[in-house]
Amino acid sequence: MKAVVCHGGRISVADKPPPAGDGVLVRVVACGICGSDLSYVAQGLPLEATPGHEISGTLTDGTPVAIEPLVPCGECELCRAGERHLCVLGPGMIVGIARDGGMAEMLRVPESALVRLPDGLDVRTASLVEPLAVGIHGMQRARLVAGERVLVVGGGTIGLLAAAAARARGGDVTLVVRHDAQRAAAERLGLRVVERVEGTWPVVVDAAGSRSALDLCAAATRPGGRLVALAVYWEGLSFPDVTFALREIEVLPASLYNTQSGLRDVDAAAALLARDARLGAALITHRFPLDAAAEAYRTAADRSAGAIKVVLEPC
Repeated sequence: MKAVVCHGGRISVADKPPPAGDGVLVRVVACGICGSDLSYVAQGLPLEATPGHEISGTLTDGTPVAIEPLVPCGECELCRAGERHLCVLGPGMIVGIARDGGMAEMLRVPESALVRLPDGLDVRTASLVEPLAVGIHGMQRARLVAGERVLVVGGGTIGLLAAAAARARGGDVTLVVRHDAQRAAAERLGLRVVERVEGTWPVVVDAAGSRSALDLCAAATRPGGRLVALAVYWEGLSFPDVTFALREIEVLPASLYNTQSGLRDVDAAAALLARDARLGAALITHRFPLDAAAEAYRTAADRSAGAIKVVLEPC
């Protein structure tokens, strides 16, 4: 089968043996390129596994599914406590990082990783289940309640989907974006967008991951408010001046996704995508065949060119 290979900051497509061993065989229909995928390339980090963790596809009987790309140990104290997303395996449990992922024609995953799609959700859109689950988990970490005002800083995929997740919980959402395409997507989703941030919010979400964004988030969080760190800080993290201490801001890092009240975040994400067809239409800006993976990565890295979510379609 064909699969994406990432070595020394270079993306190519190579022939690999079909996936063998335990697990359910999935024929990949769509796999999104995440910001973390771009960071591995930009930093020249080694990645032995096939990349790709935003995955949707079909089973051998044609059943459409999305993938929750986690294979926790199930035995550590955190897994036993229901915090499997914090498993001691860390990145070693993530499909597309330590295990072969979805930028290939096929992959195998445990049956527990399958997300059955609700009626009305196209399998070609369902690769958004994973990043939307990130936003849903972030809003759960924020303890967001209906009617609360929420500021989301960052108009990429995670920012837009976090805003959608906040709105689904009844939040009064405002979004800060940088690029015209992000603004257009936000407006298509019916989200409020501002040029300048004035005043403070009880809940602020950093979906950008830069020092300047974190400074803005800190300044925009009201005393006693909650700041959700939903971004990945690849260049390290330092807290802005004394704002956190003086305002007693509660900082809530949010990682991956889990289960709340018996419902997996990924299943909640699939349900929301099925209810709101605008999400897929607004966020997926580019689709490429697997053979064009290098071009797809270049497009995904060029936000000024209008890319929000770039998707590879192996099948």
